Amino acid sequence: MLGVLLAVAAAAMNAAASVLQRKADRDEPTRLAFSFRMFFDLVRRPAWLAGIGAVVVGFVLQAVALAVSAISVVQPLLVSELPLTLLLASLVFHRPIAARDWRAVAAMALGLAVFSFCLQPSGGHPLQRPLWAWIVGLAACVAIMGALVAAGRRAKGGRRAGLFGLATGVGFGTTAVLVAAAGTAADQGLGTMLHTWQTYAIVVIGPLSFFLLQNALQAGTLVASQPGMTLSNPLLAMVWGFTLFGEHARGGGWVAGELVGAALIGLGTLSLVRSPVLNSSGDA
Repeated sequence: MLGVLLAVAAAAMNAAASVLQRKADRDEPTRLAFSFRMFFDLVRRPAWLAGIGAVVVGFVLQAVALAVSAISVVQPLLVSELPLTLLLASLVFHRPIAARDWRAVAAMALGLAVFSFCLQPSGGHPLQRPLWAWIVGLAACVAIMGALVAAGRRAKGGRRAGLFGLATGVGFGTTAVLVAAAGTAADQGLGTMLHTWQTYAIVVIGPLSFFLLQNALQAGTLVASQPGMTLSNPLLAMVWGFTLFGEHARGGGWVAGELVGAALIGLGTLSLVRSPVLNSSGDA
């Protein structure tokens, strides 16, 4: 239960970070994309700094959640970031939430509850897997991120933001996988964690993902970047959990409930993609 509460709190912090940083990033010109000059401009904006604070708090909450619960328990709950982003964007950008959007939020909340209850993954141990499996998995994630960024740099508008958002989600999902491994090592003592290579890989993948996040938020509205970013993160982490980590989900009749929950999440997401609140976020 503690892991669940921490994961939802982390999702709320991530949502706050996305909205606050979008408020700051929206005025940055396209020519500054993938430029460190953009950060020099942003660091002078209170909204961006507040967003950074939310990122840090969210990361800590997620790390603790991953330390006490399986990655396939924690990461799916981060899908709640999308409806929470809608609610916060409504407040920050002063946009009313339509009845259709409330129904979408309710569908996602119900779907997430059903999916998590039916799934209930167990087992798994990230540090018991061979190095070659880690190398193959990380190489695949980096290749996917690279391909998405390359495609995004050739695109414009919402498509550009969407591709960068997907790349960001893959990056944060990969970071979560590494954090889960480092957290498992920390259970055996600080010395063990400091001698685990995944701890130092976080220092590389984490900031890279944050850099991609800024470019995704700068490239377009929240509706363009947020859905792909929110869904690709837990999906990738669950693939790692059920393959490399060796976690197991409940089978039998529970699979039907898992599919119903996933369908509700998908329908809610498709509805929120058309939300005027997220579509207009960042517009003057």
